[in-house]
Amino acid sequence: MGKAVVEVMAGICGMHTTIRASSNGMMEPVKLDIESDCPHITGLAEELTEVKPFEEIGFRGQDPKTLRLAAKHCQHAACPVPAGIIKAVEVAAGLALPQDATISVRKEE
Repeated sequence: MGKAVVEVMAGICGMHTTIRASSNGMMEPVKLDIESDCPHITGLAEELTEVKPFEEIGFRGQDPKTLRLAAKHCQHAACPVPAGIIKAVEVAAGLALPQDATISVRKEE
């Protein structure tokens, strides 16, 4: 059984999200448990409790369920939480190794 935990600090909003994903393999559904300070992500979490891993990791056919529901619930297109959810799905399903991803933002003058 694969498990993954992803922590996302969303940025200037200060919102924190913890994503727990578990699966019995790449052909099995991934169960999601998402806790967040953000009410928009909490709404997303209520609807996004399970996904099919191969449908989440690509743009072939229908968009990933995570991104469709993020568009419905999130108000900020640059929110990094949906990407964090998909990363958790990949790792839990055995489709990727766990590795931190980083977005660094600074203003240049």
